[in-house]
Amino acid sequence: MTNQPKLKCLLVDDEEMARKLLAENIRHLPFLEVVGMCKNPFEAMQSLQEQSVDLLFLDIQMPGMLGTKFLQSLREKPMVIFVTAYDQYAVESYDLEVVDYLMKPVSMERFTAAAYKALDEYQKRQALEQARNPASKLPEEPDAADYFFVNVAYALVKVRIPDITHVEGMKDYVKIYLSTADKPILTKSTLKAIEEKLPTPRFLRVHKSFIVNMDKMEAFRSQKIFVGAHAIPVSETYLEALMQVLNA
Repeated sequence: MTNQPKLKCLLVDDEEMARKLLAENIRHLPFLEVVGMCKNPFEAMQSLQEQSVDLLFLDIQMPGMLGTKFLQSLREKPMVIFVTAYDQYAVESYDLEVVDYLMKPVSMERFTAAAYKALDEYQKRQALEQARNPASKLPEEPDAADYFFVNVAYALVKVRIPDITHVEGMKDYVKIYLSTADKPILTKSTLKAIEEKLPTPRFLRVHKSFIVNMDKMEAFRSQKIFVGAHAIPVSETYLEALMQVLNA
């Protein structure tokens, strides 16, 4: 990926081997770089005051202070991925809005998936900052956020947003239809999670189970949107919003 941003990572764990394993995993991902390693939250606090950090890999059970309490104490919070041997803090971590919660020992596959979630969140924050302040320049190329990754059969698959024609939700799974492929991508996710990755109003929710790329729409009749060979139903709930877009 050209001109991909590098996320500055701080590793916080009281076990030296755990820090080394994290650093080794990071070495395999070109969009991550280690800017510091700390053995407790107090060292981490000092490091955060001395340099900018995009992503914390944070242990929870550490002498002196829990990682959860340390995170709560920060006024300006970087993105956080918890890496812990204990599962009892998972609910609390959700309330803290962390990127992911990894259980030791962490497989490279699971680590990579969490890292890409952090990259996606970073790009969303950069795009939001750009929208708030158009005079500022993003460090990556303008179309760098024109894709996202999904898990498919134990692999991370890149999905280019302009290629999406529509998305169909199927309970715990989502089908992503592409203009460049004969078959849709099937990934374990929710329609809401995919919707959050798509730009509006270009992508419009038209049904509880469907999102449509309005650039790919060919016709609308009988309360259905036609995209190629697909006839996508439009529910009454979303009909008014659709008509507003069509009449704009």
